[in-house]
Amino acid sequence: MASATEALRAGLPDRYLTPEDVAAIFGVPLETVYQWRKKRTGPPAFRVGRHLRYDPVAVHRWTAERMAADAAA
Repeated sequence: MASATEALRAGLPDRYLTPEDVAAIFGVPLETVYQWRKKRTGPPAFRVGRHLRYDPVAVHRWTAERMAADAAA
């Protein structure tokens, strides 16, 4: 599991990410991020009240898993 320090070295901010942040990181439309959440295919997210947030470490881990899966295919 990646540490918070490693995630920050990868260029991720030291705060929880919004769906807009995730869309900007991957260069996809905001609706794509919401569809990933709905279909459970994207990085794991959690709710703070009515707001959706992503842990930068979890986003980094999800990205690494996707890259490994693509390399294995």
